[in-house]
Amino acid sequence: MDKRLLDILCCPVSKTPVRPLSTSELSTLNRAIDAGQVLNVAGSTVQNRLTEGLITVDRKVIYRIEDGIPMMLPEEGIGTTQFTDFPATA
Repeated sequence: MDKRLLDILCCPVSKTPVRPLSTSELSTLNRAIDAGQVLNVAGSTVQNRLTEGLITVDRKVIYRIEDGIPMMLPEEGIGTTQFTDFPATA
């Protein structure tokens, strides 16, 4: 993702800056999606694995990136508190 775009993106709700998901974070998330255990903020089950994503720097919300476009809709965010094994550091 373009560094200039990343520098201006933030969570649409909390205004917290975002960063790319690390490999371990993405792997943990996708394992949970495969198991049908991931809900978005709207309460819908997340069906599709992420190939890349953004996470707020406070590590509370994940947003998917589709075809290079960040999906920064509040209802599409994925809260990290639903994971018991989410990596402690990036």
